[in-house]
Amino acid sequence: MDGYQAMTALIESAWEELNSSTTGHRGFCLDVVSDVLETGRLTPDDAARVVERLVVVALSDEDYSVLEPALHAIGTASTHYELPYRVVEPLATGTDVFEPELLCYVLGVLGSTHDRAALPVIERFLQHPHPDVRGEAADAVTEACWNGASAGGGAAP
Repeated sequence: MDGYQAMTALIESAWEELNSSTTGHRGFCLDVVSDVLETGRLTPDDAARVVERLVVVALSDEDYSVLEPALHAIGTASTHYELPYRVVEPLATGTDVFEPELLCYVLGVLGSTHDRAALPVIERFLQHPHPDVRGEAADAVTEACWNGASAGGGAAP
């Protein structure tokens, strides 16, 4: 088994444990996934597939000890891979239910896509009562408007 196969096997093992576990260790499974994403060594397609699965976890699990590491892993992926907006767009539907700390993750991820399609969602939070959310929304607007054409992604202004 080469290094790449070992990484993907580690992710699959973490998914299996996450899906079969009812203990308080589910968040640790997501930490493993985050650690692999942090290497930046997955192919863009594999990274997108992992993030799609993380988005499903973030939108379907109500346990904070699972939500936070799922959103953290998505945020980690967004710093190491250019994620298309379509991959993280489902998170936009959950923005009204996330508490401020978790909402900050989501806004950062949406902005990191450099896709102006994320702006209507992000801009709703520029007047949020929580200062951290307002700050993250402002940063996300700036990042979403960034012309990533030179980096191969994002929508041009």
